[in-house]
Amino acid sequence: MSSSLAGKRICVTGGAGFLGRSVCAKLRAESDGEIFIPRSSEYDLTQAGDVERMFDAACPEVVIHLAAEVGGIGINRKRPGRFCYANLSMGLHLIEESRRRSVEKFVQVGSVCAYPKFCDVPFREEDIWNGYPEETNAPYGVAKRALGVLIESYRAEYGFNGIYLIPVNLYGPGDNFDAETSHVIPALIRQFCHAASNGYKSVQCWGSGNASREFLYVDDAAEALVRATAIHNDSRPINLGTCREIKIADLAALLAELCEYTGEITWDATMPDGQPRRCLDTTRAATLLDWQPRVDLEEGLQRTVSWWRSQRKQPIKEVCTAP
Repeated sequence: MSSSLAGKRICVTGGAGFLGRSVCAKLRAESDGEIFIPRSSEYDLTQAGDVERMFDAACPEVVIHLAAEVGGIGINRKRPGRFCYANLSMGLHLIEESRRRSVEKFVQVGSVCAYPKFCDVPFREEDIWNGYPEETNAPYGVAKRALGVLIESYRAEYGFNGIYLIPVNLYGPGDNFDAETSHVIPALIRQFCHAASNGYKSVQCWGSGNASREFLYVDDAAEALVRATAIHNDSRPINLGTCREIKIADLAALLAELCEYTGEITWDATMPDGQPRRCLDTTRAATLLDWQPRVDLEEGLQRTVSWWRSQRKQPIKEVCTAP
């Protein structure tokens, strides 16, 4: 794998973020090339001029586009317009500039939110157009879906070597634990650790608890991304997941135990569940990338809880969770 990336100048948008840090660490282990990580304080990737400046500075041969504006159900409901615009415009500008500058490989990361709300389980890549995404995530999901079409269209018209990967919900040490924008695992960990520390007898979570999700450990996702960057040259989407589906209520019970919270867990069914079920068919990833995840859910959650406990400096506010 390393030979195809050796000596390459690789630009990783979002390289300082949760997934990006792990991807960059694996790239450094695989390649002796240069890695350029654009910072949002210097480059607004929603603006074409800033993207051009970034390319002038980085001169990349490979672009891995991980930068995104994303969060859980709560923030998606508050900022649907921004999430649609920001994610679509970043991808549009980066893909077009990569085409103009004859970049050798462009890696676009999609989202499981692009799948139809009532998609057959497990989700197959061929099913992505079989319905509209779940409403609370639809603006974000549609933006990510459109970028997959752009990748395919540019390959057909220009011979552009873009690939498109669809990971399920990611988690692990270094995840976003912000009270407003975090996803379900860090939100639940934050809530249960706080409740355990303060002796709370009851914790209320969003939704019914009956929705299901699939979770992929961040280092496993990074390994798949780096492998795809090195060996894959096909614009057909590839799912990245574990093939393990778990109900949010069961996930909450598991995390409560890991956080040493022994009180009651209640559910606010007036709040949205989001997509009813999520679980991916990863046959294509196994076949085309020779990749399978290594970290099982229990081990990954334990690592994440341990990391969060090591990071806590002071008491935090109680928060609600959104799967």
